[in-house]
Amino acid sequence: MASTTDKSIKKEVSRLEAKNKIYTKKEVSKGAWTAEEDRKLAEVIEIHGAKRWKKLADKSGLNRCGKSCRLRWLNYLRPNIKRGNISAQEEDLILRLHKLLGNRWSLIAGRLPGRTDNEIKNYWNSHLSKKIKQEKQRGAATVEGCNAQENKAEEKVNVEMREEENSAGGVADSEKIKFDVDEFFDFSNESALNLEWISKFLEPDQDFNDII
Repeated sequence: MASTTDKSIKKEVSRLEAKNKIYTKKEVSKGAWTAEEDRKLAEVIEIHGAKRWKKLADKSGLNRCGKSCRLRWLNYLRPNIKRGNISAQEEDLILRLHKLLGNRWSLIAGRLPGRTDNEIKNYWNSHLSKKIKQEKQRGAATVEGCNAQENKAEEKVNVEMREEENSAGGVADSEKIKFDVDEFFDFSNESALNLEWISKFLEPDQDFNDII
């Protein structure tokens, strides 16, 4: 009976100790890094390499988590890191990669030696996204301008065609109006032979005389 009680007590103590460890979990530092912290992290990475960040954080003696150490190294302390002055070639590559990969900044940064995903993301949000928006607006305005010019040119052609049609109709009417009946029946220039049919036409019809 006593042994069973002792086992229950030990189990309860173990449970309480485990629970206490959860509540007394080590609090890590947050916020800006100091120059001393940067130096310690760089030294431990030089010895052990840039891997297993949780263990590196413990070995460095820094009150920082492994994720914080990794981001600090990749974004600020790497020897080959580039800062600012993004070239036109890099900008073009970022645009093409973003069109292909979207907002996957770490993958884009992997194709730009020395650039960090954080820097590329900030550059995109502050410069490239606005540039693309402005280009789209200019393109839309250009299309609208071209459509307006095309409509104007088409309207001009239609007006010219209507004027030509009206002009042609006016000429035809004027030609009809200029028809001279007297000139048509003027036979003064005709020869005697050509006038024989007129004489016959003007002779009284015998049948008509009989009727009278």
